[in-house]
Amino acid sequence: MKLAGPLAVSRLLSLIILVLLVSACGPDKVLTKLPDTDVETRIVPVYVSTSRALDETGFGAGRSEELRFGRFDISIPPQRDPGSINWPPRSRQADPARDFLVANARLYPDPRAFRHALAPALARERGESIVYVHGFNTGFAKGLYRIAQLTADLDLPGVEIHYSWPSAARPLGYVHDRDSALYARDGLEALLDNLAAAGSGKIMLVAHSMGSLLAMETLRQMAIRDNPTLRNLAGVVLLSPDIDVDLFHAQAREIEDLPQPFILFTSHRDRALSLSARLTGRPDRLGNIGSVAEIADLEVLVLETGEFSVGLGHMDPGSSPAMLELLRNAAAVSTVFEDDGGRLGFLPGTVLTIRNATEIILAP
Repeated sequence: MKLAGPLAVSRLLSLIILVLLVSACGPDKVLTKLPDTDVETRIVPVYVSTSRALDETGFGAGRSEELRFGRFDISIPPQRDPGSINWPPRSRQADPARDFLVANARLYPDPRAFRHALAPALARERGESIVYVHGFNTGFAKGLYRIAQLTADLDLPGVEIHYSWPSAARPLGYVHDRDSALYARDGLEALLDNLAAAGSGKIMLVAHSMGSLLAMETLRQMAIRDNPTLRNLAGVVLLSPDIDVDLFHAQAREIEDLPQPFILFTSHRDRALSLSARLTGRPDRLGNIGSVAEIADLEVLVLETGEFSVGLGHMDPGSSPAMLELLRNAAAVSTVFEDDGGRLGFLPGTVLTIRNATEIILAP
């Protein structure tokens, strides 16, 4: 029997640690309907586009060539901590005062019906929309509830859309998920085209973790195709992007003019990305780069959130109460999205500018 070398053993140990860490999330939960209640909850409408296959349990891990569309109205409970998503435990009935629940849901028969439903909502929001792309090990329900939670905690403007790609939602499904992210590029491009056709002239694309790879690959694909919808992008936000730094440079070169603002949320305390880097044999990933100098040739704004790190540190902007408190201020969020360089002083921390890139090392 041939023994594995030191490098192979190190990567195996990293994989085991990664599984132990991410397994804490458990399997994807199921959506639970809001019962009749007198409890006053906040209802967040989320439009959905998915390249997941529909099976007897709902939208699962299977890949579908048919892009499906829908709308889910999510009930946000009044009793919860900022950044948290509360699931009904098996030990009791769903409680609207404490649990995330689905108040209403519908699927649209075709893209035309989806655009028809979107048009009046976009008109009310002056054509502004936010597309959220989830990351690794994320099932349909988790991604859906995450954008609802972000919308509620940050009072996000515009119409919220959840693009759900076919993640296996399994800790050991990293390679499957990376392939699925690449598989889902056409679906994300089709969603952006439908948004533009429905009247969204300002599309903010927000992607988390491995979803950032999908977002960048889709933008690269659109640039190569000279897709005019690319001009409707009002900005891009990548949260803890799980992308190789050299690959990010190659993607950006093909896109040429990155949509502005282009914001990266990074953290030097992101343990999930540290393990991902070790598994790939690289020193770091885009979401935990050691220095903004590595991407100084690109026009990007980097927000380093390590001082706000909670848990794995892989979703600080959405799960850290302190970080949410900082971003909740409407003027602050507006400033970040508008990228008015003269008004970045609202963010407490150290500002570094190297060539085209600016980094703000945020501090509580």
